[in-house]
Amino acid sequence: MNDSGPARLTLLRFLERVQLRDLDRTRRWIADEERRETERRRGVEDRPAPPDWLLERGLNGHSPPVYIHAGNCWNAGKRSKGIEQVQARQALADGVKPCPHCRPDTALRMLD
Repeated sequence: MNDSGPARLTLLRFLERVQLRDLDRTRRWIADEERRETERRRGVEDRPAPPDWLLERGLNGHSPPVYIHAGNCWNAGKRSKGIEQVQARQALADGVKPCPHCRPDTALRMLD
């Protein structure tokens, strides 16, 4: 006599429920990850374009500007803010130093 039939079927049904629960959890993880990826992509697409020129301020709000940088300069400090080309030209004309690394004066054709 073989009593393992119903017990085996019960175990298989239990295994099926566990696997379905695991599959549901995995599908939630996938949906969450797809949502995060969509948000990340949207954030990249919606990010404003970097400024063409940067004005680097001194150590405090009352210090004169230190450098003019090209917008993609790797050496621009944290105290830099985006400015327009006209403002960059004016700052250079007023004596603000051009960054020695990105040479905005060359790009603006304002060499001495």
